[in-house]
Amino acid sequence: MIDMSGGLNVSLSPAPPDVSAQLFGSGLIGLREGLEAGIVVMVLVAFLVKMERRDALKWVWLGVAGAVAVTVGVFLVVQYSAYNVSGLAAEAVAGVASLVAVAIVTTMVLWMRKAAASISGELRAGMSRALETGALAVVMLAFLAVGREGVETALFMVGYAEAETAWPLVGLLAGVAVAVGIAWGMYAGAVRINLAKFFKYTGVFLIVVAAGILAYGIGALQTVGWLPMAGLHAFDISSWFNWSAWYGEIVQGVFNITPTPTVLQLLCWLAYLVVVLTVFLRPVKPAAPQPRSVQPPVPVAERSA
Repeated sequence: MIDMSGGLNVSLSPAPPDVSAQLFGSGLIGLREGLEAGIVVMVLVAFLVKMERRDALKWVWLGVAGAVAVTVGVFLVVQYSAYNVSGLAAEAVAGVASLVAVAIVTTMVLWMRKAAASISGELRAGMSRALETGALAVVMLAFLAVGREGVETALFMVGYAEAETAWPLVGLLAGVAVAVGIAWGMYAGAVRINLAKFFKYTGVFLIVVAAGILAYGIGALQTVGWLPMAGLHAFDISSWFNWSAWYGEIVQGVFNITPTPTVLQLLCWLAYLVVVLTVFLRPVKPAAPQPRSVQPPVPVAERSA
């Protein structure tokens, strides 16, 4: 358990029945988001080394450290709200945080879909301009490039904020550690991975998780009374199988699915999946090549006969 009132008190035992769900879900989130941030850092470091500007590496690492600090701050705020706010106020905070998390995660997943092919070139071009501007520009480039992934990860953990153990945090850190190892292996040339397929499959997973967080947020705001139809349930499948068993805990822990959703939760969940998955899985049109400028022929003076 994480106690924010009197310091950080992490307890890993006894383990809850949904430990596997918490570890798997948060671990995959950490792996996906950590690898995105690791690739960003890898591109920036490799560019500076190639340009023989190792002197600027310290500014990159300073920006990365600042991004990590902001990420930890956002994560602690989410956890603090979960453990120190109770009653309807806690439901309101959870509902608003869930909607904000879904909006940011959806934007970043769709942005990565389009930018994956050109992000390396954009980062190198940005670093070239930052080197010309000064050290602060280099720090801010690294800070913003890594920070957006970190804040997205911290907000994604809102789905695990009500867990009474630190297992989601353990899974997240384990996923990030694996991502750092893969990124380092890619930088050293020892690891090769099909990034297009990796980001496609993990993107689909994150979209499904985000749909569950959206439904969770809708339910929390219905409990507060900010959204209607709180007592109108779409169906009740609690008797279909044992939801307290390990497989039921995994379904609920990873995807935030409830056996008794309200009509509004179900409609929002379905609409989100249909719209976002359609946009995400739509083939990306390759950028049209820039037409080469044709120089007009240089006139040659005719010789007199």
